[in-house]
Amino acid sequence: MAGLTLRNVGKSYGALQIIKGLNLDIHDGEFLVLVGPSGCGKSTLLRMIAGLEDITDGTVAIGAQVVNDLPASKRELSMVFQSYALYPHMTVRKNLAFGLQNFRMPRAEVERRVADAARILQIEPLMDRKPRQLSGGQKQRVAIGRAIVREPKLFLFDEPLSNLDAELRVQMRAELASLYARLGTTMIYVTHDQVEAMTMASRIVVLRSGKIEQVGTPQELYTRPQNLFVAGFIGSPKINKLEAKVTAGGRTANVEGLGDFSLPQLPTTDSALTLCVRPGSLRIGAGDVVGEGVIRLVEYLGNETLLHIALSSGQILLATAGGQAAYRAGQTVPIGFDMADLHYFDASGERVEPQASAFAQQGVSGTH
Repeated sequence: MAGLTLRNVGKSYGALQIIKGLNLDIHDGEFLVLVGPSGCGKSTLLRMIAGLEDITDGTVAIGAQVVNDLPASKRELSMVFQSYALYPHMTVRKNLAFGLQNFRMPRAEVERRVADAARILQIEPLMDRKPRQLSGGQKQRVAIGRAIVREPKLFLFDEPLSNLDAELRVQMRAELASLYARLGTTMIYVTHDQVEAMTMASRIVVLRSGKIEQVGTPQELYTRPQNLFVAGFIGSPKINKLEAKVTAGGRTANVEGLGDFSLPQLPTTDSALTLCVRPGSLRIGAGDVVGEGVIRLVEYLGNETLLHIALSSGQILLATAGGQAAYRAGQTVPIGFDMADLHYFDASGERVEPQASAFAQQGVSGTH
């Protein structure tokens, strides 16, 4: 096993910068997930670590060894791609063994590693089948097995589940998490699906336009997003964003369609703030009531119900309720917040932490 260190890493294609002066320490034995919107540079960064893309600036070190000029075959890592890339004319057994045989590894060692990978991934009954006789999930297990047999210092995964259907993705997420628990090898995983990131990662790196927005555990990113981008990207359903004008010397905030409500003491003098509240912290007829809205859509999801609530300003807020909640489209409902769960962001989109130890009692004085 090994950790990874990135220092001032950059990647450019001519004048176009894809990765911009990135610094990151990946700890030995952790499951690190890179997330971000399409085009943010996450797959490019993974390929730079793998040695499949040249590094324009900075250094990449595996353990204590700088590997900028080391070819991919010498970096002692394995990569699993979005496409399975199995040899169609070979059996599963031969697909697993082929890379090891190319390294002229002793036959007994090849057989041991192939048998171990088959046992770990529970594909022993499939060993004499060819890829055309396998399902999508079975093919992906074989692709992962081909990485396991190399016993690398690092595993790299580039959106390995994106070709699978929804049910199989859930199953494969659990299998990858179980694989990580058994092997304990450092894993770096790229995905655009923040649900995959939240369920599997020990830490998450959120990227945007080739730069790191925040690094932290799934809980840290969910409960304390450092800027508006992270707040909006992490969490499903998406967080509600409310533009507020600060009044009364910073003591109250006015949100169009809701009115005025009191603010905690905030270390900012900005005249405008963005208040964010998770759908699960937006209360219907409970909490600190701040206004009312009209339900436009009710989505029954089984164990919970997702409500789309329109304010008089036209803005739509999302709220979650119990699966047995009896709401209907067109119903006017009082809206409240769990004030302790509000997130505050200044005019530049950066997080502002309340200084007060407790929140003032909410008072409604605006029009709704």
